[in-house]
Amino acid sequence: MPTAAGLYYFVHGENLDGRPPVVLIHGAGGAHLNWPPQVRRLNGQRLFAIDLPGHGKSKGMGRQDILEYARAVSEFLKALSLPAAILVGHSMGSAIALVMALQFPQQVLGLGLLGGGAKLRVAKSILELAAQPETFPTLLQILGDLSYGPHADPRLKELGMRRLAETRPAVLYGDFLACDAFDVMQQVKNIHVPTLLLCGSEDQMTPPNRSAYLHEQIAGSQLRLIPGAGHMLMLEAPDETARLLGAFLDTIPSGLRSPKYCY
Repeated sequence: MPTAAGLYYFVHGENLDGRPPVVLIHGAGGAHLNWPPQVRRLNGQRLFAIDLPGHGKSKGMGRQDILEYARAVSEFLKALSLPAAILVGHSMGSAIALVMALQFPQQVLGLGLLGGGAKLRVAKSILELAAQPETFPTLLQILGDLSYGPHADPRLKELGMRRLAETRPAVLYGDFLACDAFDVMQQVKNIHVPTLLLCGSEDQMTPPNRSAYLHEQIAGSQLRLIPGAGHMLMLEAPDETARLLGAFLDTIPSGLRSPKYCY
């Protein structure tokens, strides 16, 4: 089981040295399997899909701070001797990618932000349910209703909730606390790396206006909406997500280096 800096990872295209490495960062309570095969095995790309601390096959404790997760990703890159990478994050993973770009810019070649935002406030009712293990089943039901578009396959939703149920309640609660405290509304204008923003048109967790704000603030960024998809757009529309992401990744040369800036 491959690990680096304590993080489990799935690797595809490891021998494609001519391509810049891409790190896939899952969202709250997730794991590398939240990325469908169409994305995890994207043709012609060198990809590393990680499990964050305490998630999936990675041991240890989860974090309650986005910066701490960003530090874990930074150490992962160092452990694999990857000077820099394109970071592709979903939801909380997009927050981690944004903080990486702001705090560790020398390690970031580009950003792919799915269902993201510069602020990720979590409803008080969700936090209260997440705080109590006995209300975890109720929380899962609510998240299932909020995370998928109206026309999502019920079997897809069932599988997604089954995977989320495998996450320790304390880890998911910590993730939600980290998301709730996250706010880089005033800093994102300082990001100057190639950036692709993908959002489902029916996203109830991070509505399209959150991605639109990032698009306004990050110079040269691209914004694409996926019609009918909800928050789990990469699972609901895997082929379209892979197509848009692949086209974006192909525009970033391996020798590109990001400018130095920070908070």
